[in-house]
Amino acid sequence: MGIEVTVEGLTKSFGRQTVWEDVTLTLPAGEITVLLGPSGTGKTVFLKSVIGLLRPERGRVLVDGVDMVRGSDRELYRARRRFGLMFQDGALFGSLNLYDNVAFPLREHTRKTEAEIRRIVLERMEMVGLNGAEAKLPGEISGGMRKRAGLARALVLDPEIVLCDEPDSGLDPVRTSYLSQLLVDLNAQIGATMLIVTHNLDIAATVPDHIGMLFRRRLVAFGSREELLTSRQPVVRQFLGGRREGPIGMSEEKDEAQLALEEPYQEAGPEPLPRQLQPSPGLPPRRRAVLR
Repeated sequence: MGIEVTVEGLTKSFGRQTVWEDVTLTLPAGEITVLLGPSGTGKTVFLKSVIGLLRPERGRVLVDGVDMVRGSDRELYRARRRFGLMFQDGALFGSLNLYDNVAFPLREHTRKTEAEIRRIVLERMEMVGLNGAEAKLPGEISGGMRKRAGLARALVLDPEIVLCDEPDSGLDPVRTSYLSQLLVDLNAQIGATMLIVTHNLDIAATVPDHIGMLFRRRLVAFGSREELLTSRQPVVRQFLGGRREGPIGMSEEKDEAQLALEEPYQEAGPEPLPRQLQPSPGLPPRRRAVLR
């Protein structure tokens, strides 16, 4: 079952450049959160800070009492065992077949027998729809299959928190749709707390329980999926609507003069809220639905 992640006043810089500052939010236990934001707003940096791969200058990330920012190396090593991280490109070893790629964390971090490892690996590969592909090399399969293999590897240590960095990157709309359902089904099966970084508006609209948005070095919005999808905040409306009109420019925030030149965006009226994806038949219901 997933555990809560509490982020308090987090600030990260590289030299004189502040990536974001004073970020505060809570990832509810067992639920799915999506983090949005224009390119260059530090979403991947935030993901790496949550797991302790990067050390912010200020603030805390609390995981069951362990501060991922200031904790000792021993505390961080133990805490990271509770995470599963799906990298943007899958980060598979090109010289290893899919079976050995997925088995890698088990061989590195546990003392399980090869029989135990085989059982776990085949189970996780079946969960992501890769049964029968164990002998294939990463170069022999599609980008979508590499994504799923990376996800299977992220799950082999039974994580309580799963972080996904742009899982839809490079996928066509159909494969993205399948991936969205897969993420919802996995959340229902393993109950892990999930944080997904993405630009994909379909994923943002249908997959999460909660949505956050980074813009101009700040967390400008964080709330339930319903709250964000119906938000009147200009930057949120512009991003979720995929429009040019609004404070987000091509490379940075527009100034007041630029905004004044734009034609006011005329909305036809409130659109129906997109249907939230539910777990496939036979799986437990979404945790947030149960809590209600």
